[in-house]
Amino acid sequence: MSLSTIKPSITLSENAINQGFYTILTAQFFSSLADNCLLFAAIELLKDRAAPSWEIPVLQQFFVLSFILLAPFVGPYADSLPKGKVMFISNSIKIAGCLALFFGLHPLLAYGFVGTGSALYSPAKYGILTEYLPANRLVWANGWMEGLTVAAIILGAIIGGILIGHHYESLFNQHPFFGIDTAPEFAILVVLGFYLTATVFNLYIPKLPIEHELGETNLTLLWTDFWRCFFLLWRDPLGQVSLAVTSLFWGAGTTLRFIILIWAASSLHFDLQQATQLTAVVAVGLAIGSVIAAKLVPLEHAVNVLPLGIAMGVVIVLMAWISDWQLAILMLILVGTLAGSFLIPMNALLQHRGHKLMGSGHSIALQNFNENSSILLMLGAYALMIQAEFSVKTIVIVFGLFIASTMGWLTYKHRHYQD
Repeated sequence: MSLSTIKPSITLSENAINQGFYTILTAQFFSSLADNCLLFAAIELLKDRAAPSWEIPVLQQFFVLSFILLAPFVGPYADSLPKGKVMFISNSIKIAGCLALFFGLHPLLAYGFVGTGSALYSPAKYGILTEYLPANRLVWANGWMEGLTVAAIILGAIIGGILIGHHYESLFNQHPFFGIDTAPEFAILVVLGFYLTATVFNLYIPKLPIEHELGETNLTLLWTDFWRCFFLLWRDPLGQVSLAVTSLFWGAGTTLRFIILIWAASSLHFDLQQATQLTAVVAVGLAIGSVIAAKLVPLEHAVNVLPLGIAMGVVIVLMAWISDWQLAILMLILVGTLAGSFLIPMNALLQHRGHKLMGSGHSIALQNFNENSSILLMLGAYALMIQAEFSVKTIVIVFGLFIASTMGWLTYKHRHYQD
């Protein structure tokens, strides 16, 4: 028996729905923009500390660790309060982590603290969509949500790359600004402004009735309920395939951002600022794929996009032999487009099934647990390959083959189940 009690949703006018939805999108955009800018500032701080190269992917591992450790608790918590309030609290935690980084806490620890805020934020930002919108608008809403998130990734990479660039570094070295004498410190202040903007918009998110009140605060029972929901979602045929695909995507997508940094340096001879901005190119393709999926893929046909994941893996393998930056950009846009085309329908399908089976906050927390476990494992494998001094070409090929073969297996498994 679930620990939560379901309540009916309210009915809103079309204009009210649109206005509230755009407020949610704006808050998400600025929060995601800040997350992505802060990543590159933290990377630069590690470089300033002369940290070993394997610490860079470990930085992201510290960020996602909270998603895994807190998964049994953030879902019920997000469902027990108005989700706009949860988003406000989450951004406040991110602000605290940002300030800790500015005042000298080790980047791994500070970025991990920001990850705690994100772990709480995610069930609220996605969960509110299923509470606020009808099922037939979920793919459309996810297209918008992921599209703006992708825009935040693009701008975050561009702005982050610019802020940690040589121009700002030399400028602050020569002319300190209120005690700020390095580019990463200035970048952190800019990021702080983004978080504050997101927090202001959180205050204007529509307050919806609580659909799943937290009926029990005993940690043991919450832990037990989490694993009950975990197996419930994995045993559901549609929940299983969508959860597997989204977990693979986020593990692969996060690792790909770090692979692009070393691949751009090795094959294209880019510096960190250029390589950082190159990661935004994948996000451009992701935005294109999101738009295509939102327009052409209805929720009931979401599983038909699975073969696109195989194609994405093949394209990544081909990147190992590319040394021309113009061709590289085209290939990365193609990778992003293929990814967006299968991610958005799978994400919407997973949210829909999770909302039906256990409640939006619970299901998103489970999704985060699985996706961030995938990120942790794939970044760990990548860090080990770096430490073992694998060539960049070998890393790219292994990575692409893993994606293609895994998506091929998932496609076969689902079709076999249908037959």
